[in-house]
Amino acid sequence: MDEKQKQFITIIVVASFIVSSAAGFIAGGIGAKLFPQSIGDLSSGQQIISSDEEAVIKVVKDVSPAVVSIIATKDLPVIEQYYAPLDNFSNNPFSNFFQQLVPQYRQNGTQEQEVGGGSGFVISSDGMILTNRHVVDIDGADYTVLTNDGQKYAARVLAKDPIQDIAILKIEKNNLPVVRLGDSDNLQIGQSVIAIGNALGEFRNTVSVGVISGLQRSVTTQGGAGTAAEQLEGVIQTDAAINPGNSGGPLLNLSGEVIGINVAIVQNAQNIAFTLPINPAKRDIEQVKKQGKISYPFLGIRYTLITPALGEQRNLTVDYGALIVGGQTQDEPAVVSGSPADKAGLRENDIILEIDGKKIGADNPVNSIIQNHNVGDTITLKILSGGQEKAAKVVLGER
Repeated sequence: MDEKQKQFITIIVVASFIVSSAAGFIAGGIGAKLFPQSIGDLSSGQQIISSDEEAVIKVVKDVSPAVVSIIATKDLPVIEQYYAPLDNFSNNPFSNFFQQLVPQYRQNGTQEQEVGGGSGFVISSDGMILTNRHVVDIDGADYTVLTNDGQKYAARVLAKDPIQDIAILKIEKNNLPVVRLGDSDNLQIGQSVIAIGNALGEFRNTVSVGVISGLQRSVTTQGGAGTAAEQLEGVIQTDAAINPGNSGGPLLNLSGEVIGINVAIVQNAQNIAFTLPINPAKRDIEQVKKQGKISYPFLGIRYTLITPALGEQRNLTVDYGALIVGGQTQDEPAVVSGSPADKAGLRENDIILEIDGKKIGADNPVNSIIQNHNVGDTITLKILSGGQEKAAKVVLGER
């Protein structure tokens, strides 16, 4: 992200949480319309439908059966109100005529209640579903999948990605319609896109259209009170209308292929939403199918990307790369003890210039490169350490 892009904005993930006010999450506006209304032919009375509009209609018809709603429920205390006599009131001379009662509260058992929700889409005909991790990250919750034909299925969480906001669920149902996964590496700004999801946790399979507004964005999300902030890198920006409840739903191209997973909006903005690119998720899907879990390669450093401003501030001799730095506490070391980076001799204030010949920068951060590898892979780092360039081979561990 360059200096012009650094703004003080609040970005929130878009799961729908019943315990919060839905209005507090809404970004505002109903989304720009990509296509005008069909034009009526005054002489014949027939409507003229553009080829782009036909494409959208076909995509929605083909893909909607594979888009699902996800409902989270928990057994929560049922609190009831009752009235009890006010203490120390018996000495009042008027107590024989009336008795003052005050409201009190007590628990009367528990009741299953809806506490959150989101969207997802079917990635295998035997019931595997892709969604966001934050949709299914509610402690003690049970999850139900509601398909487009109104059927309900109990769902279990197969795996959660420790880095990306991605999770995979499973329902016991065969012969389900399945989405087609596209390629998110060759997207173009201005490209038309379609979003489908459980808007506001209430309106199933809501459709909105728009364009890709930006690529390779880096944003920090906040899910609400008590949830930790999360850094998302390399995300797609779109102006397609995204609302709470759209989390985990697909972003599609006009060929009907999933190119992203809708994840966040900017609060109080107009049609600024973010989507995780689908290509990194393909790795998670294959790992769960083969191993039953998501394993992640681990380098073991904390870093910040070098910008011209940072280079000037620290008097650095390079204007690109990843500077290895520690956090503000002892729990945030620059290099994790015993990690692959530690074993390879990396130290605080070293600068990683390249990984496997790829120059490190905002469009090619360290995490993105590491995520494209597997546990046990060997990578070659070009490092600037103490003013000297050197190469280091690192065997990636497991997070």
